[in-house]
Amino acid sequence: MSGHSKWSSIKHKKGKADAKRGKIFSRLSRYITVAAKDGGGNPEMNVTLANAIEKAKSQNMPADNIDRAIKRGTGEIEGVQFEQILYEGYGPDGVAVLVEVMTDNRNRAAAEMRNIFTKYNGKLGSSGSVAWMFERKGVILVPSSAGDEETILEGALEAGAEDMNTEGDCYEITTDPQELASVSQTLQQKEIAYTSADLCMLPKTTQALSREEAQRVLKFIDALEDCDDVQEVYSNFDIPDEIIEELAAQS
Repeated sequence: MSGHSKWSSIKHKKGKADAKRGKIFSRLSRYITVAAKDGGGNPEMNVTLANAIEKAKSQNMPADNIDRAIKRGTGEIEGVQFEQILYEGYGPDGVAVLVEVMTDNRNRAAAEMRNIFTKYNGKLGSSGSVAWMFERKGVILVPSSAGDEETILEGALEAGAEDMNTEGDCYEITTDPQELASVSQTLQQKEIAYTSADLCMLPKTTQALSREEAQRVLKFIDALEDCDDVQEVYSNFDIPDEIIEELAAQS
């Protein structure tokens, strides 16, 4: 699991994410709306929409909210029009960063990104400057309490997953992006509970950080995630578990 995934997982367990549930639902609604707009409102014919719905369900988003978001995308009900933008660059201490933004105001989003990168001694890059360091994968997180490693691995591979790693108190199952929805649904049928199912940009290699570097980088990541237009932030940093636990306790 990447350092960013570990950080996000720990914050969620400590209740940090719950305080932002309204923002989480807002981001998920945008994700669903844009997916429906681009590929239609039938998740059986639109893999991106199917994955967006699966992600929303994993966050306990009400079915009515999901339905309204789909209808906004298909034009059945009126709503704000969003566009998706990918920002690339380097954060403090040279970590590579991808920021997925979904906004109704491109100029506002660009200004916010420039301000945050500058404030935290980062640098925005051009398209393709760091994206080559990442690959898109489906990622399903299963708590270790769901079963022993051998059982979960067997179930994941039978469901069509590519691989599984054990990190701390959870299993990280990776899939082909096109197979995320079907694999997660098969895990449900096998009664293997998971905490999240997302499309992610995983780093091909990682950059180890010291405690001081980790503090700077995580403040930068949190600042990006606090922006309303930001959907996801991906980075290639890696931080030892004991340091990330310590910093999470202080946040």
